[in-house]
Amino acid sequence: MAKEIRFGIVGLGMGANRADIASKTPGAKLSCVCDIVEANAKKVAEKYGCAYETDYEKMLKRDDVDVVGVMTPSGLHAEFAIMAAKAGKHVFTTKPMDILVEKCDELIETAKNAGVILAVDFGERYLSANKRVRKAIQSGMMGKVFLADLRMKWYRSQGYYDGGSPAGWRSKRRYEGGSAANQGVHFIDLIQWFMGPVKTVIGKSATIAHNIETEDLSLAILEFENGAYGVLQTTTCNNPDLGSAMEFSGTNGTISWKNSKVELFSIADKPNASLDEIEVESGPANIIEDMVSAINNGTPVAVDGYEGRKSVVIFNAIYESSKIGRPVNL
Repeated sequence: MAKEIRFGIVGLGMGANRADIASKTPGAKLSCVCDIVEANAKKVAEKYGCAYETDYEKMLKRDDVDVVGVMTPSGLHAEFAIMAAKAGKHVFTTKPMDILVEKCDELIETAKNAGVILAVDFGERYLSANKRVRKAIQSGMMGKVFLADLRMKWYRSQGYYDGGSPAGWRSKRRYEGGSAANQGVHFIDLIQWFMGPVKTVIGKSATIAHNIETEDLSLAILEFENGAYGVLQTTTCNNPDLGSAMEFSGTNGTISWKNSKVELFSIADKPNASLDEIEVESGPANIIEDMVSAINNGTPVAVDGYEGRKSVVIFNAIYESSKIGRPVNL
């Protein structure tokens, strides 16, 4: 009989959503939540009938927590996850894995030495449509896919950056990163998953409309190892918000994707081709199901530490290229 996997969630901003999923997922149990603001922790605990802590180290000592979900500010992801791994807990972080590549490496090594599962929560990876897009690109049915376009034109107010707990953490480079590292990382991860390894990055970043330490506009040209190119735009200045869009151009096909939905799938030599006809493996629908399956069945998680590290390398290369004014080779 499969073991019930008990979850502890730290950081109850976005973490409240993961707590909700853990409370509803078969085979999972929400055992404890943790937040430095006691009112937040108590509110979520009362809603789901679980324990709560305001001291993270106390949660790590609990015998009724098998997996820790780290939903803290981005610059603390690796630090908190390393603590969990050292305590013998399986662990996942929300995206990105961390702001710094070296912290990702430290986390990967710690989890490996501790013998625990490490995963990164990229929700787009679980969508069947995105699995089909990847297969269409990599199968050759689109011919040579030579160009990937990403346009993430979101809006975030100054209040978004000034708020939070502690106040203003989203405006700090150490905790948040900017439009590439925080918001854009969803799509940086997808593009490298769809297109393959990135070889070279040319980047430019700027702060346009907010009083923050980080950028609210980033631009990049990516050269992939297979000879294809990618063009990235990420911003939190676009008012009104236009959402996110990606296009993939091949010598025998085109895919247009907007806000997690495929709007156009066209194959030149198969006019009646449908994306839905592409068979992909079913699997976990979210990070909670993924961790339950990995622990009970030994299945690989969608995004492990090595895979989660890739997007961190790319957005850091964008920043480095912008700083030094020349391409960065990965």
